[in-house]
Amino acid sequence: MASLIAGANAALTAENPGLDAVLIGFGWDVIASRGPQSEPVPLAIMCGDDGKALSDDHLVFFNQVESQDGAVTFSSEADDEEIDVELSRVPDAVSKIAFLLYIDPDVRGPGDFSPVRSTFVRVATPDGRELVRFDVPIDEVRSSQALLLAELYRHRSDWKFRALGQGYAGGLAGVARDFRIDL
Repeated sequence: MASLIAGANAALTAENPGLDAVLIGFGWDVIASRGPQSEPVPLAIMCGDDGKALSDDHLVFFNQVESQDGAVTFSSEADDEEIDVELSRVPDAVSKIAFLLYIDPDVRGPGDFSPVRSTFVRVATPDGRELVRFDVPIDEVRSSQALLLAELYRHRSDWKFRALGQGYAGGLAGVARDFRIDL
C-alpha cells in the first residue's frame, strides 16, 4: 500500500494488471458535540475531457446511488462511505471521476470541516486489498464547506489516481459552478 501526498499520482491498472474494478473508501472522525454536528457526504462526478460533468446524470451520491451505466455505485461497506467503480464499464466519454466530500447543508452545525478530523480517501481492490491511501491535510481546509479529495483518471489506456485535498469555501455552489452541475 502506498501513502500519497497532495498532488501525487499512482498508476493503478499499469501496476495491477487485470484490475477492472476498485472501491474508493472515505473515512473521517467528527468531534462530538452536544448540538448538531457537521455531516460529511461523498460525491463522485464523472467528467469529460474539459473537466466538467458530462451531465447531471453523471453524479453519484446518496440521492443518486448509481450512474446511468452502472459503472459507479454508492455503497457503504468497510469505510464510513464507499463508492465502487467498475473501470471496464466506465463510458469512453469519461476522462476522469472526481471524488469530493461536502458538509450536508441541511444539517445545522458549523457547516464546514472544522470539527472533522482524520479524513482519508483510499483505493482498494474489490476484495478490500488497499492499493493507495491519501490522508487529507485537513488543517489547511477546515473552513471549507466542500473538498475535492482526489480523482481517478484515464492516462492512455490505463487508470491512475491523483490525490488533491483542495477546499471549496463556496461549498456546493462552488462545486456546481466549477463542474457545471445542478445541485
